[in-house]
Amino acid sequence: MTQHPTRIPPLPRAEWTEEARDVFAFWGEPGARENGSAANLSMVLASHPKLATAYNTFGKHLLIASTVPLRPRELIVLRTAWHLQADYEWHYHVGYALKAGMTLAEIAAVKEGPDAANWNEADAATLRAVDEILHAHRISDPTWAVLGRYFDRHQLMDIVFTIGNYAMLSWAIASFGVQLEDSADKIGFDLKTATGAPPITGERPGESKDWAANNAAKARRV
Repeated sequence: MTQHPTRIPPLPRAEWTEEARDVFAFWGEPGARENGSAANLSMVLASHPKLATAYNTFGKHLLIASTVPLRPRELIVLRTAWHLQADYEWHYHVGYALKAGMTLAEIAAVKEGPDAANWNEADAATLRAVDEILHAHRISDPTWAVLGRYFDRHQLMDIVFTIGNYAMLSWAIASFGVQLEDSADKIGFDLKTATGAPPITGERPGESKDWAANNAAKARRV
C-alpha cells in the first residue's frame, strides 16, 4: 500500500469547536461529539468544518442514499480506488462490497477491469464508465448506451457523480496524508490483510443504527 506522510493531522482536542464537533457527529457515531470520531478522515476534515459539512452532505447521498444499487456502486468505488491507488478507500470498500454480496474473486477482478470474465454486461459497462471518465473525462457514447439499458436517468447521474466524488476524495486523502486507523486490519490491493486473516464485511457509516459498534467489534476480532 502507498504510504503518504501526514500533512494535516486529526484535529487536536484544543481545537474542538462546536462546528468541529458537528463534523465528528455527522454520521451518527455514538459518543463522537464528546470524544471525537474513530474515523481519521472525519477528524482531519473537521479542521475545516464548513467544507466538511458541505462535503459530507454530498458524500452521504452517494454513499447511503444513491439511486445506484449496491453492487454497481461498489464496483465504481473499487475501480476508482484501484486506478488512483487509494488505499484508504480500497480498504473500506472491500468490506462494503463483501457485505453487498460480492465475492473476493469478483473484487480481485475489479483490478483487471471491464474485460474480465467475471462480469455481465451491466457490470462491464459500469467498470468501463470509470475507466473512460478517469482517462478521457467523459463516458463514451457506446458505453452510455449500454448503461442506459440498465440504469434510469437518476442512476446515470449518480454514477457519474460517484466516480468524480471518489476520485476527489482519493486526491484529498493522499494530499492530506490521512492514515488508516490503527484498529483496522489493513486490506491491501492484493486482498491480503495485515494479520493474514480473510477480509471481513463492514457497514457504511449510518447504514444501520449499530454500524459503529458492529465495525468496532469486528476490528477487535482481528
